[in-house]
Amino acid sequence: MSGRRLPRGGLIDRGRVVNFEFEGRKLKGFAGDTLASALLANGVKVVGRSFKYHRPRGLLAAGVEEASALMQVGEADRSTPNPRATEIELTEGLVARPVNCWPSVRFDVGAVNNLLSRFIPAGFYYKTFMWPDWHLFEPFIRKAAGLGRASQAPDPDRYEHQYAHCDVLVVGSGPAGLAAALAAGRRKARVILVEQDTELGGSVLSASARIDGQDGIGWLDGVKRELGARADVQVLTRTTALGYFDHNSLTLLQRLDDHPGRRAPKPVLRQRLWTVRAKQVILATGALERPLVFPGNDVPGVMLASAVRQYLNRWAVLPGQATSLFTNNDSAYGVAQALLDAGAEVPCLIDSRKTPPATLVKSLSSRGVKVITDAVVTKAHGDLALEGVTVREWSGRLSRVHCDVLAMSGGWNPTVHLFSQSGGKLGWDDQIAAFRPDVSVQAEVSVGAANGQFALGTALSAGWAAGGGTAEAPAALDAAPVWTIEPLWRVQAPGKAFVDFQHDVTAADIALAKREAFVSVEHLKRYTTLGMAPDQGKTSNVNALAIMSELTGQSVAQAGTTRFRFPFTPLSLAALGGQTRGDLFRPYRRLPTHERQAAAGAVFEDYGGWLRPAYYPKAGESPHAAEQREAQVVRQAVGIFEGSPLGKIEVVGPDAAEFLDRIYANTMSTLKAGRARYGLMLNELGVLIDDGVTLRLDEERFLVGTTGGGADRIAAWLEEWLQCEWRDLKVLVAPISTAWGVLTLSGPRAREVLAAAGVDFPIGPEDFPHMTFKEGHVGGVPARVVRASFTGEVTYEVNVPADRSDELWDRLTAAGAPFGLTPVGIDAWMVLRTEKGFLHIGADTDGTTSPVDVGWGTVLKRKHDFVGRRSLTRPDNLREDRLQFVGLELVGSTDALPIGAHLRGPGVAEGSEGFVTSAGFSPALGRGVALGMVRGGQARHGEELEIVTGGLVGQRVRITKPGVYDIDGERLNG
Repeated sequence: MSGRRLPRGGLIDRGRVVNFEFEGRKLKGFAGDTLASALLANGVKVVGRSFKYHRPRGLLAAGVEEASALMQVGEADRSTPNPRATEIELTEGLVARPVNCWPSVRFDVGAVNNLLSRFIPAGFYYKTFMWPDWHLFEPFIRKAAGLGRASQAPDPDRYEHQYAHCDVLVVGSGPAGLAAALAAGRRKARVILVEQDTELGGSVLSASARIDGQDGIGWLDGVKRELGARADVQVLTRTTALGYFDHNSLTLLQRLDDHPGRRAPKPVLRQRLWTVRAKQVILATGALERPLVFPGNDVPGVMLASAVRQYLNRWAVLPGQATSLFTNNDSAYGVAQALLDAGAEVPCLIDSRKTPPATLVKSLSSRGVKVITDAVVTKAHGDLALEGVTVREWSGRLSRVHCDVLAMSGGWNPTVHLFSQSGGKLGWDDQIAAFRPDVSVQAEVSVGAANGQFALGTALSAGWAAGGGTAEAPAALDAAPVWTIEPLWRVQAPGKAFVDFQHDVTAADIALAKREAFVSVEHLKRYTTLGMAPDQGKTSNVNALAIMSELTGQSVAQAGTTRFRFPFTPLSLAALGGQTRGDLFRPYRRLPTHERQAAAGAVFEDYGGWLRPAYYPKAGESPHAAEQREAQVVRQAVGIFEGSPLGKIEVVGPDAAEFLDRIYANTMSTLKAGRARYGLMLNELGVLIDDGVTLRLDEERFLVGTTGGGADRIAAWLEEWLQCEWRDLKVLVAPISTAWGVLTLSGPRAREVLAAAGVDFPIGPEDFPHMTFKEGHVGGVPARVVRASFTGEVTYEVNVPADRSDELWDRLTAAGAPFGLTPVGIDAWMVLRTEKGFLHIGADTDGTTSPVDVGWGTVLKRKHDFVGRRSLTRPDNLREDRLQFVGLELVGSTDALPIGAHLRGPGVAEGSEGFVTSAGFSPALGRGVALGMVRGGQARHGEELEIVTGGLVGQRVRITKPGVYDIDGERLNG
C-alpha cells in the first residue's frame, strides 16, 4: 500500500486485506475502510469531475456531505449509480469508477467546458435554449443530464418495509446522542437509537477526548455494552433518518447487506425502510463543517479540516505530506495538533481573524507551526493536485506556501434538516455564525452540535437531560474552552471561488443572480442550481445565503433559508417500493370463484384491481362474437355473472338512517326493512362519486352497496365523515365486501334455475318483487338473495359466504344446464345495461357530473341536508347548457358508435357539444346502442348532431332518452 497509510492507529482491521478495483486499477485496503479512505491511502488524488465544467475534484469531506466523489459501483444487475465514495464500505472485489468523466477521471474530454466557462455562467440555459425552439436542444440536454447510469437489468436483491413505535427515538450516536440513549434506557423507556455510520460514536471516533476518566474509545465501548444489554433499547447502525413528518413520524433507511458493487451469488435482503412513530424525538445529528470560499478552493487536495482529522484518526490515512490549514474559527487548531501528533508536516496555519485565542496560537507556535493571522488564502495552485497556496496578509503582502493538502474550516452548520422537516423554526445565532433550532412544534429536542453546543461537556449534559437522566451526566474532563468564530464568507480575489462543488456554482454566479434580481433564496437556488446537487446544500447553502446577504445589504437571518426536503440523503427507488415489485407491484384481487371462471374459459381483464372475466369465448369465437352471444343468452334464457367485487358496507346504529340521509342524494330513512333502494353519493362539490343499491336489514341496520372500484374508497369516506364531522352520531361502519361472494342469475328463466337449485323461501313475482330481498338457503347454502337488476331482466343476486361461492357456482350451473345457463362476462354485461340506459359511474360521468346532469333534478327539492347539497345550488351547477346524460343513436345506420367520439350541432362551427360515453351493438335490437353527455341534452331529445372525431366523422346522431330496450320495465318486473 501507499505511504499515505500510517503504520499504526485507526479503527481498521489490518489483519484483513481487501482487494478492490478503481478505474481498472487493482488496489488494496483494509476491512473498516470506506472506498474514500482506501483511495486516499493509495494516493489517489482525483476521484471525480464536477457536473458542468468537468473540473477535477478530490475528496472534500469524509461523510454524507461529500459533494464530488460520486461513483458507479458494481457490474451488470448490481451496478449502482452515484453513491458517495465516503459512504461505500470497502468489500472484497468491489469495482468502482467515477461518473461524469470520459475516458478517465484524470483526462476528461468534457473539461473543454471549463475553457468555455465564461460563456456558460449560471442561468445560461434559461436564455440559450429558448431560441429557435427548446425541442431542438432537448435530446442533447437529456443525454447530458444525470451522472451515473442505472442498470437495465432487474434488481436481484430484496427490500422491505418495517413499522415500529417507541418512547424515545434518538437520531445520531455522537456523545450527545449516546448520553441521551443511556439516560432514556436507564429509566426503562423503549429506545431506538439510529446511526447512519457503520459504527456508533460520531466525533468520538476521530477526535481525542476523555469522558468519565477514560479515553473516548474506552467510554464508547462501555456505552455500547450497556445499550446492547438492555432489552428495551434497539440500536440501528447503517441507518439514516431520511425525513421527519407529522405526529413524530420519521422515515429511516437501514442498509443491511447493502454493499454496492459486491458480487453476491444469490439475492440478499439489501435495505429496509422503517416508519417509526415516537413519543419523543431527540435529534443529535451533529454539525457539518463549512468550506471557505476562495479562488481555487476546488483543487484536489483542498479538504475540510474535519475530514482530514477523520481520515487521520479513524482510518490512519495521512492525506498529504505537507498540510497547511486555513480557518476563521478555533476548530482547525485541534486538527493541526492531531497532524503534528501523527508526525505530519504542518507548514502553516492561516487564520483570517486578527486576534484568535492566544492559547491556541501559542500551542501551535511552540511546536514549530507558523501561524499567520489576519490573513487569507487568495489562490490554491494546481490542476490535478494541490501544489501550494498564495497567502495575503493584512498588510497586503503576498507569499507562497508549498503544501499538497489545505485543510479549511469556515465554521460549522448544525445539521437541522430533520428539525426543519418537523416544522420547527430556525434562528440565526451570531455566536456560532449559523442557523440553529429555535422553536420546536413537535415532541422534539435538539442536542449537542445539532443545537450549536460544540463543547463536549455541554453536549453530554444536554443529551443526558433530554433523555431524562436523573443521576449525574457523563463528564468530559478535558472539555474545550468556548468556541469562537469570525465569519469569512468569501475571499475577494481573481479566479473561480466555488460555493457548490458539484454543480460548479461560484461566488460570481451568486453575484450574477443578484444583478438579475434573483435574490429570493428559492429563486437563487433555481437560477444557479445551487444546493441541487447530491449533497443537497449541506456544504454550500449557508455560504451562498451569506454571500447573497452581503450583496443585498441584509443580514443572513433576513435572507432566510431554502426548504429542507425529504430525503436527507439519496435513497433508491427500490427501497421506496419495498416488496411491491413484479407481481406484487399491483396485486390483483381474484374472485372467490376464480378457478371456476378459468375452467369455464374466461378471459380475465383488470377491472378496478380485480381480475374479472371479460368474456368466455368458444373455440374460434372472437371477443365480439362471445360478447354478443352472452348478451343474447341473458335476453332469451339465463346467464350467470360473478358480482362479488361490488362493495358491501354494513352501517349499523341508532342513527344509521339519519347518517345515510346525509350521505345519499336521496332519502334512505323511509326505506322499509326487507326492501332495497338505488342511491347516488356526492362529494362536497356536488359531484357524483358512487352509486349502488342499499338494503335495509332492520330498523338500525343497513347494507350499503357501492361500485366494485369504490368499495374501499367509500368505506373510508364514510368513516371520515363519522370521525371528523358528525361525531355525535351513534353509527358503526363495517366494510364486509370480501366476506361475501355474489353470483347473479339474470334472464327470463332465472326464476326456474333458482327453483331447480332449491330454495326455502317463495320466489314468485308477487312474493318476491323487484327491489326486495330475502334470506334463507339456495342449494343448501345460507344466502341473502336480492332482486335488483343491472340488465333489465329478472335478476337474483345471490349473496353467500365467500368461502362457499364455489359450492354455489357448481349447484347453480348444474341446475341451470337444462335451461341454457351461460356464464356472462363484463363486456356483455355492459351491452345489456347500455340497452337499458342505466348509468355507470366513472364511464358515463366525470369529475364535474352532478345528479341533475343525469336526470335527478328532484334532489334539489329535498329539505333534508346532505353532502354536496349546497354546491348543487351554485350558478355553475344550475346552468342549462351543462353536459347532461342522454341516449344516442346513429341516423340511417345500425353501426355501433365509437366510444369517445365528439359531437357537434349543425350550427356550431368548432369545439364539441358532447361525446359518447358508452356504446355497443345490441344483439336484441340488431343495431348500435349508446349513451353520452351532451350540452343541455335533456331538453334536446330528437335533435341531430354530427360526429366530428373518430371513425364515423360526418355521420349524424340523434339524441334520445337513455334506454331503448323494454322501456316500460315489463321484463324487469316479470
